[in-house]
Amino acid sequence: MKEGFLGYWIILLGIFVVVIMLLVRNVTSTSSEDYYTLKQISESSMIDALDLAYYREFGEVKINKEKFIESFIRRFAETVSTSANYKILFTAIYEAPPKVSVEVTSKTDKFIVGSDATELDMANRIDSILELGEKDGYTKSDAS
Repeated sequence: MKEGFLGYWIILLGIFVVVIMLLVRNVTSTSSEDYYTLKQISESSMIDALDLAYYREFGEVKINKEKFIESFIRRFAETVSTSANYKILFTAIYEAPPKVSVEVTSKTDKFIVGSDATELDMANRIDSILELGEKDGYTKSDAS
């Protein structure tokens, strides 16, 4: 009979550890995941929004503001977690030279431990400047 109770306690301890691990993962990895997601998405969206006709004509790099916002929101919606609420704020978008400043605030769902309800707010802000060179496959000889 003692072995049976010992088995129940081990199973209960295992369930408790899994719940704690899920709560800790939800809180700790969200900030770093959001930062790297924000970094990659802003870079990819800026490349998607390049105005190639302007580059071919004048040899200067320029992005389309509306196309950047559309691409950013689409990419961000495809990659983020559904367990948090996100607020996207575009603080500065310059078309030429291409520079964007994006702030993403996330609010996690409430989780209850005992009688305490906890909710975390995190904000990530990134400033990106797009520069193209010969390594990117764009040269002035391609523009003419």
